[in-house]
Amino acid sequence: MKAARIPAPGLLLGSHPERHDDTPSMVTRVLRALRTAPRGNHTPFIAAVRARQRSIVGEMTQQLTARIARLRTQFTRDGLSEAAQIEAFAIISIVSQRELAVAPFDVQLTAARIMLDGHLAEMATGEGKTLAAAITAATAALAGSPVHVITANDYLVARDARELLPLYRALGLTVGAVDQAMTLAARRAAYACDITYCTAKTLVFDYLRDGVSTPRRSVPEQHAAALTVAAPAPRLLRGLCMAIIDEADSILIDEARVPLILSQPVSGPAPAYLHAAWSLSATLVADTHFVADAAARSVQLTAAGREFLQHATASGTWLNQRHAADLVTLALTARHMLQLGRDYVVEQDKVHIVDDTTGRKAAGRSWSGGLHQLVEIKQGCKPSARVETVAQITYQRFFPRYLRLCGMSGTLLESRRELRSIYNVGVVQVALRLPGRRALLPSRVFAHAAARWTAVVARVGELHAAGRPVLIGTDSVADSEILSRQLESAGLAHAVLNATQDQHEAAVVAAAGAEAAITVATNIAGRGTDILLSAASRASGGLHIICCQQNSARRIDRQLLGRCARQGDPGSAEYFIALDGPLLAQNRIVNKIIFTFKNKELYNYHLILPLLRQAQRAGENRHAAERAALMRQDKRLGDWFAFSGPEI
Repeated sequence: MKAARIPAPGLLLGSHPERHDDTPSMVTRVLRALRTAPRGNHTPFIAAVRARQRSIVGEMTQQLTARIARLRTQFTRDGLSEAAQIEAFAIISIVSQRELAVAPFDVQLTAARIMLDGHLAEMATGEGKTLAAAITAATAALAGSPVHVITANDYLVARDARELLPLYRALGLTVGAVDQAMTLAARRAAYACDITYCTAKTLVFDYLRDGVSTPRRSVPEQHAAALTVAAPAPRLLRGLCMAIIDEADSILIDEARVPLILSQPVSGPAPAYLHAAWSLSATLVADTHFVADAAARSVQLTAAGREFLQHATASGTWLNQRHAADLVTLALTARHMLQLGRDYVVEQDKVHIVDDTTGRKAAGRSWSGGLHQLVEIKQGCKPSARVETVAQITYQRFFPRYLRLCGMSGTLLESRRELRSIYNVGVVQVALRLPGRRALLPSRVFAHAAARWTAVVARVGELHAAGRPVLIGTDSVADSEILSRQLESAGLAHAVLNATQDQHEAAVVAAAGAEAAITVATNIAGRGTDILLSAASRASGGLHIICCQQNSARRIDRQLLGRCARQGDPGSAEYFIALDGPLLAQNRIVNKIIFTFKNKELYNYHLILPLLRQAQRAGENRHAAERAALMRQDKRLGDWFAFSGPEI
C-alpha cells in the first residue's frame, strides 16, 4: 500500500490548501480514527534509523547533499514511506551532530515519528521537545510541505528559529520567524519559507487578515482566479498544510476558552453610559440586587435588581432598558469579580488581561462589550477606543482545518478524549530517557493563606541554607508579590517571574537551577526554557518545587512539578495548600474547617485532598463545557463573516 503524502500547495489541493470546516459523520470519524491509530512499537523503526545512520555517517558534505536531493525525489515518488522516513531521520541525526553538536536521543526520534503520524506526543519536560519538533519539521519540509511550528511566545519563536537555522540550512531548507511587530511584507516572506516559527495568536490573526482581504475559495475557484488579469494581493499564508504545536495542551485546551477576534477601532470617546453604568453599579447591594458566582466570575441580577434598574435608568443616555441592565451587570462584574493582580495588571495607564492559566499578559486581548473600558474606569485609566469585530474564530475551529496536525507537551493524557473529539488527534506517551528521580513529599494544608506564606518562607530558608535551588509556584501576580515581600523581609534574595516581568522570562528561569537560587513564579513557570542545574545544586539534591497553586486542572499541577528532576536529575516537590484559596473557598465543608482551625496547619491533609480533587474535576468539567459552548457559538457566527462564507 502506498504511503500517505504530506500535503502541499499544488494542482491537486490548490494554492492555499486546508481542510473544509464541515462536521464529519460518525462513520467518517471512526474510519479516520482507525486509519490514524497510533503505532504500538517504535523500537524496530529506531533501530533501523540507527543502522542507516552508522552506514552513512562517514560521508562528506557533498555526498550528504546529493543524498538529500535523492531523498526529496523518493518522498515525491513514494510519499511518507517507512524507508523514506528512516533515510530522513538518519540524515537529520548526522547533520544535527555536525551543525548543532547535538545528537538526537532515541526518545526524540520516537516523538518525531509519533508527530509525523499525525499525533500528539506526551514527552516529559526536559526530554528535548525542541529538537524533536525540528526533526519532524525538517522531514515534512523535505517531503515538500510548508510547516508551521507553533510555540509559546515571540522569544521562543526567535530563539528556536535562530538556533536551528544551521541544521535547516545544511539540509537545504529555509526557515522564517514571525512576530507581532513585523510588517506585512516581512510576514509574507517568513511564511514563504519551508519552515515557519510563530505563536498561535500571530498565526490565527494573520489567517483572519487573509480571510478578510481574500475570501476562501474552492480549489476550482483558486485555479480560475489564477487565470484572471487583476489578481488580488497575495496572501500571507500558503494554506494550512502542517502544524507542529509545542505545549499543545496549553494552546488546544487552556487557551481555547476565548475566541480570537480581529477588530478595528471605532473613533470617538467612550460613551457616557459606561461612566453612568459604573456609578450606578456602586448603589446595588449584593444578595439583594445581584448574586455573584465567584467560581464562574459572573454576576446575575435578581428580580429586585432589575426592578431597581428600571426606575434608576428610566431617563438618561441608555439606548433601552435591556442595554442598561447589560451594562450595569458588566460594571458589577468589573467591580466585584475581576481583581487587580489576578485577572489583570496595569502598566503605563493601560489594563492588560492576565491569562488565568499561563500567568502571562494576554497580548492584544481585551474584554468585549464594554467590560474592558469599565475595568479601565475602575483603575482610573483613560478608557481605550471601542472596537468592532471584523472576523473571529476559535482554536477549536481553526486547528482542525490543518490537513496534518500534530504536536507535543509534557501533560496531555488527562485531555486525550477532548483532543481526539475536537481535533481528531491521538495522544501517545513517550517513555523517559532515564529513570525519574523526583521525590514527592507530603502535602501541607493551612486554613488561611497567611499561615501558608509564613510556612513557605521558613521552608525556603531551610532549603536555601542547604544550597538547594527552589522554585515556588503561586496562583496569581498578587500572590507572587505577597510572597516576594515576605521573602525580602526574611532577607532571602530571590527572583520573581509573573505577568509584569514576562519579557525577562527566559533569563529568570534559566538561572533558577543555580546553587541556592530562589525563584517565585506564577503558572508561567518558564515553559519552553530549560532549568539547568549547577554541579553544586545537583549534589545538594536538585531543584525543589513548592506548589502554592490550587489549579483548576490536575494536568496543570503536573506542568509545575515537571520543572524538577529532569533527564535523570535529582529533585523533589511538595504542596502548600491554603483552604481559603479560590478553588476551595466555595466548599461548605472547607469553610467549616477554616472557621474551626483559624490559622493553624492541618496535619491530616488526607481528608482535604479528596475535596481538592473534587474541586479540580468540577473545574475541568466547567472549562470543558465552556469550550464546547464557545465552539458551538463560533460555528453559528462563522457564516456571518465574509472570510468564512458557505463552504463548498
